[in-house]
Amino acid sequence: MNVEKSRKLFQESRAIIPGGVNSPVRACKSVGTEPVFIDHADGCHVFDADGNSYIDYIGSWGPMILGHRHPAVIEAIKVVLEKGTSFGAPTELEVQLAELVIEAVPSIEMVRMVNSGTEATMSAVRLARGYTGRDLIVKFDGCYHGHADTLLVEAGSGIATLGIPGSPGVPESVVQNTLSLRFNDIDAIKDLMERKGEQIAGIIVEPIGGNMGMVEPVPGFLETLSSLTEKNGSLLILDEVMTGFRVAYSGAQSLYSIQPDLTCLGKIIGGGLPVGAYGGRKEIMEHIAPQGPVYQAGTLSGNPVAMAAGIATLTELKKPGFYESLDKRSGRLSKGLSEAARKAGISATSARVGSMLGLFFTQVQVRNFEDAKTSDLDMFSAYYKGMLGKGIYLAPSQFEALFVSGAHTEEDIEETIRAAEEVLHRIRD
Repeated sequence: MNVEKSRKLFQESRAIIPGGVNSPVRACKSVGTEPVFIDHADGCHVFDADGNSYIDYIGSWGPMILGHRHPAVIEAIKVVLEKGTSFGAPTELEVQLAELVIEAVPSIEMVRMVNSGTEATMSAVRLARGYTGRDLIVKFDGCYHGHADTLLVEAGSGIATLGIPGSPGVPESVVQNTLSLRFNDIDAIKDLMERKGEQIAGIIVEPIGGNMGMVEPVPGFLETLSSLTEKNGSLLILDEVMTGFRVAYSGAQSLYSIQPDLTCLGKIIGGGLPVGAYGGRKEIMEHIAPQGPVYQAGTLSGNPVAMAAGIATLTELKKPGFYESLDKRSGRLSKGLSEAARKAGISATSARVGSMLGLFFTQVQVRNFEDAKTSDLDMFSAYYKGMLGKGIYLAPSQFEALFVSGAHTEEDIEETIRAAEEVLHRIRD
């Protein structure tokens, strides 16, 4: 496979962009290779600068649930572009998208649009502290909630991929009010809340750990968080930036019957454009400025182009049968990748919820970040490079989930499984 132009672009970019990329995982350092530079995309395929085609399971890290360049999304964007790209003022589109979100997620009575998942989680944490008058925030190892200082403690995603516990530049005084526990450890959170419950403003958690690979909550974990926060007057913040509208139309909270106080959203509600949101009970949300004292603002929040893309996406997702069809194909892929590893005699465990899935090269059933870190990273590196050579575009990290879109056909899924079988047999031999 010729990637000469990508290599040249990467050499040029490293001289003017830190690491040659604008987000760390893209550099592909953990898999021992260099990134391919994407030129364009269509459906479930991306095409690099050298003209190579790949079946895409990154999907811009989750939002492309309809596939790339979906006609309804493109048309909605075109209509808005004829009117302008940014006004820094309210538009009807903001109201329409907010109504769709509130209709879809019963726990959300009011919602505030922002520009990214990081802004959403950062703002939700500030709101939780402002609403409760408390300082302590609890998170869980391997859960990534964006790159705000207070949430980088034992985070997943790029932090996990690069193997660092946090980040220089984050003062101890900032993170001393953030407590991080093991994901799925019910006893640990019970003990902490027994000792410090009255000091804790909120618990923030990914309901499904998508930033340490793909880790499901054990039975009772999310329910325990809900009951403990209610008992202690703390807020439960579900970070559904990744899972919202991805694992189900009403998010992971609908699958697990959890009613959080605040929910953070992103990715899909922007239809591929930069959007985030946080919302929850009206009495809590009314503490946000200008109605309340907790300040948060953004010039590009509610951007009309992004709002239009989000409206078009959510409208398509509401159509009957979409999630059922997507679930069927995602299930086939997850099963096929697991069988490919078994046939090759390679230890691997898998997990899937809806159209999010993961494959860990370990014998351990992964329930938390410590389990995820038992994976054979050299094996994953060989697997990633082999699949890329076969035209399969996977996330370049063991600690990231894969995403299936509505544009993936059964033929695409079967081609991916065949590629995995060939690659894993070659690795074994």
